[in-house]
Amino acid sequence: MKETTAQAMPPCFDRWCRRFDDLFTHKAQRREFRHYLGGLLGESERKNISQISRNTVGVSYHKLHHFITDSPWDADCINDRRLELMNSCRQTKLSKNNFNLIIDDTGHRRSGTLTEGVGRQYIGEIGKVDNGIVMVTTHLYDGVRNLPLDVAQYIHADSFEKGKEDQKFKKKPELALELIDKCLTRGYRPEVTLIDGGYGNNGPFLKELEKRGLIYIGGVAKNRNVEVEIETGQKQEMRLDELTALLPEKSFSSIALKLQKPRTVWVATIKVEIPGMSGQRTVAIVMNAKDVESATEINYLITNAPAEKATAEWIVITYSQRNWIEVFYRNVKGWLGLREYQIRGKKSIERHCILVFCAYTFILWHWLTGGLARQWTNRPLKTFVEALEAFRTAVSCRFVRWLGNNVDVFAAHKASLGLVWA
Repeated sequence: MKETTAQAMPPCFDRWCRRFDDLFTHKAQRREFRHYLGGLLGESERKNISQISRNTVGVSYHKLHHFITDSPWDADCINDRRLELMNSCRQTKLSKNNFNLIIDDTGHRRSGTLTEGVGRQYIGEIGKVDNGIVMVTTHLYDGVRNLPLDVAQYIHADSFEKGKEDQKFKKKPELALELIDKCLTRGYRPEVTLIDGGYGNNGPFLKELEKRGLIYIGGVAKNRNVEVEIETGQKQEMRLDELTALLPEKSFSSIALKLQKPRTVWVATIKVEIPGMSGQRTVAIVMNAKDVESATEINYLITNAPAEKATAEWIVITYSQRNWIEVFYRNVKGWLGLREYQIRGKKSIERHCILVFCAYTFILWHWLTGGLARQWTNRPLKTFVEALEAFRTAVSCRFVRWLGNNVDVFAAHKASLGLVWA
């Protein structure tokens, strides 16, 4: 059921929240932290401040709004503590070098012009340009754990007086580099950095990754010019799609991808030089058919991995792990309210995202340690959503018990909303 109260939260929830208590300076901050996190994890259809306060007995809209907008607490400290907690247990401990780092950005529609950073830009979830907000995120995947690391809001150029010429304006690749540096500062060095075409097409961004000693695999556009040595032994500059048309069918080998929907792709790799970048890179041409004429989908991937490592199979199987960030976005947008908030400032929006990360990590931690399965299910928990439903079952069970002894309190809560509980 969508209604709940702080008194109905399972003991594991308060134990988790107590691990953040020393990062807050006031008792009220600790209380509202629990209320906000509990609201994100609850069954409300919406996760904005208004809905959380309406559905949680004893929660004030104004106090919750003050906590997320003006209360003096540090979101970066909360985020660092979240990652420390993942490292505090054997089942959840993160390897500091045996993982891949996924960089992506996600957007959602936002009407009006008063929200900081809003503007007309490409919104991935709807596949077109619209008025909205975009967040840049880094993500860790190690074969078991699918975990968000950091987040930064992209402020659209329209928000600045001088537009893109303003000194405060930062492009998405600049924000991504700042988040990568945060990851490296913590001592986490990924095996491979996975990026989509929005970053893979950016030569200066790739150079910065190489300066940091990072191996990457990135999407690249079909019209990207490359220098390639053809059969005559001479180098020619041509577009990637033109190069693809010249390759014989025997250049492509079939590779089976074991995804949620398994599929087979045909891949050819070739050494190329990128104008403006020294040295060779490997480009993988990935098709959904064995010949160019039959293919309806052709993707291009670029990597700076050593030649002996950058095989066709390694490139496409490793890059397929980018799909895990899409799974994460789907979970936090559909179940934890990542895009649902009633705040306008950049600082507040980033705080909201960090608290969503905390809610996600709470479920992930208890899922991996087996606590939810032991007490609240009689079947294995195979997905994040199943683990979240197990936790919500615990909350509903305890709320029903609480309600039996506090009907008058619940009736007064309903009366404050103009409703009659009779």
